[in-house]
Amino acid sequence: MSRTWYYRLLFSYFPIFFFTMTILIFSAFVFINDISKEETRKADQISSSYLATTLDHTIRDIELAVTEKVQYEPAYRLYFSENNPNNSDTVYTIAQNLREMINSSSWIQSIYLYDKEHQRVITLSGSRDVGSFSDKAWIDRILSGETGQGWQHVREMEPEEFQRTPVQVLTVNKEMPLPFGSEGVLVINIKMSSIKQSVDSMVNGKLSFLTITDQEGRVIYNAHSDKESALEGTKLNELPLQRLGWTLTSGIKAGNLFGWVSVVSYVWVVIAILTVICAIIYIVYVTRRNYKPIQIIMNRIESQQIKAFEQSGARMDEMKMIDGVLENLINHMMDYDKKSRENVLMQRSKLFSALLQGEHVDNAAGQLYEVSPFDGAHEASRFIVVVGDINRYEKGFQEKFTRGEQNTLKFALMNVLQELSRDTKVQCWTEWISADRIAILFFSKEETQQGQDLAKQIRLVAEECKSWVEQNLRISLSFGIGPVAEGIGAIHQSFTAAEAVMQRKLLMNGDVGEAEASEMQHPLLETYTYLQMIADFVKRFRMSSGQWREQLEDIFKEFERNKLPDDEIRSLIQAMLQMLSREVSMMSEGLQKELSEENINNWLKAMEEAESLDDVKVLLFDSLTDLFRTYVAVTETKSYKAMVNEMKKYIEEQFTNPDLSLKHLSDRFQISGKHASYLFKTEFNMKFVDFVTDLRMKETEKLLLETDYSLQDIALKVGYANGITLGRVFKRVTGITPGDYRRMKKDPKIADE
Repeated sequence: MSRTWYYRLLFSYFPIFFFTMTILIFSAFVFINDISKEETRKADQISSSYLATTLDHTIRDIELAVTEKVQYEPAYRLYFSENNPNNSDTVYTIAQNLREMINSSSWIQSIYLYDKEHQRVITLSGSRDVGSFSDKAWIDRILSGETGQGWQHVREMEPEEFQRTPVQVLTVNKEMPLPFGSEGVLVINIKMSSIKQSVDSMVNGKLSFLTITDQEGRVIYNAHSDKESALEGTKLNELPLQRLGWTLTSGIKAGNLFGWVSVVSYVWVVIAILTVICAIIYIVYVTRRNYKPIQIIMNRIESQQIKAFEQSGARMDEMKMIDGVLENLINHMMDYDKKSRENVLMQRSKLFSALLQGEHVDNAAGQLYEVSPFDGAHEASRFIVVVGDINRYEKGFQEKFTRGEQNTLKFALMNVLQELSRDTKVQCWTEWISADRIAILFFSKEETQQGQDLAKQIRLVAEECKSWVEQNLRISLSFGIGPVAEGIGAIHQSFTAAEAVMQRKLLMNGDVGEAEASEMQHPLLETYTYLQMIADFVKRFRMSSGQWREQLEDIFKEFERNKLPDDEIRSLIQAMLQMLSREVSMMSEGLQKELSEENINNWLKAMEEAESLDDVKVLLFDSLTDLFRTYVAVTETKSYKAMVNEMKKYIEEQFTNPDLSLKHLSDRFQISGKHASYLFKTEFNMKFVDFVTDLRMKETEKLLLETDYSLQDIALKVGYANGITLGRVFKRVTGITPGDYRRMKKDPKIADE
């Protein structure tokens, strides 16, 4: 191979290198320039802030100190309260206090007190008439309302007798007596000369300038009286002094901002040139040093591609050769990774199925550590198997969603289980074992955790998952939870118990059922016992006995007590209907139609869609009740005793219905209301209304004694619209009000009285 690749590699660096270095040099200069400006501004801001803070704190401290001494000195209040401006003791005390405050700070020019009522001024030298006071002009401005309380603009104060020229002061007015008086004014004057000295001491006159302006923009003072620098220099910061209404404008003098930056830039240029030279030398050195290892790599590639060279008859470009080899290598690696992942998923699914079926348990411990998603699982760990079903899979799930949507929802369901289990101290492994059934293997890493606590956590996860999926994915789920499996070998037993729970969905409470620890598989069905009970039921039905309902109730109680699977319950109900059809359908064409195979299949189809055993019982009772009426009407052409008994039974069941009436009975049993009343009175020697009232009063007495319900609540429960009607009927029947009856029965002493 020629050295073309080497020279190409070597010279390909230089354009980029020179372009990059040029940008870096320019960027560094701009960056340093910007940094210098920003740092200068920050330094000036810190200095100006310190100056503003110092002035503000000093003036505030003077104001607070004077205000505090005046407020706590009783002579001031005494002066205004006794209304005697000539009291020498009070005036002396105030003058002495003013002298102490003036002497306490070198910034204070003067402090005096003005009495509005007597038009007198108290200074440190005593009391005098305002007409002879040197600062009378300021007092006149106060009285005219030109000035208010607080700090005022800088002014020139008229000189005292011992002064020759006016003095610039900063004045604050305080109404007296403090804090809300209006009988006088306390005037505090601060020397502007002290403020200027403080400003000059904190501003470097050689490098920077500072200008103080008031609210109207008038210049109060230029630091070091340098007005030209303020006009020609660069302004960097403006800080407000809220207390005085001043603005501090600071900056750097002309000619001092970038002087040192030029020196730094020259140094940087020299450093940049040296860096470029060193970089060129380093590039050549590194390229030559790395050339031999790369040459070895290229030789190896050529040795592997020699057959391709011989067939093509032309030399391939080095970069294309490297690209082809790497692309081929990447494709092989991607294929290998894909096959490896698929292999892991297949092994994981196979291991999951083996654990549930109890196969190859001896080799499962090592595979569980290598293949499963569990962290820290071993042969003696605790596991729980949960089986979940999608309810109404064929008629609800498959019809409502497309194939792609079904796969997405199933994947989302697995993720929901994973997320919910993360909030607990358990790990879960989910796999779909059929189209509508998912198996979840839960693992607890904590060895000290009790089995009941683990089962309780798993139940909470299942209930949360069911609730979340129903609300967000609109899918109805059922879960069967197996018992705790102590070790890998017991996983199959937990899975068998969970499947047994799922076979009894009609008996599950809330679609989340939990297997008992001893329940692994449902015992064999005792068919003969149930067939005997069904035969007894059919016999009573055929004999028009109202006891067929009690017998049917006993059959359903046996279903629930023995925890029969759903399929067995439906099979027994089908056998019951077929046996009933053989016994009574030949009585009439109407019975044959109602007990036809098509009609029975419709009943069974409706029961298959029922979600609980109670729903199945209600559907069956309603259907058989209608059938029984038809059967009784057929079998009793002259006697209506069976119909009346059926009416009586119906009234005893529905007496709490406020709509129960003769019209309701006539519509229910297909006879007229008058005829129903006549039959009822003839058979039981009692009116329909009296019979209903008697049932309602007995139920009322029971609720009054056994509950604390209000009369209104009891009225609604026994079939009355309101408590007033119930109270009137109750008193007419029993002779006392419901309240008296409750108190008398609960406290026998009241009855004795």
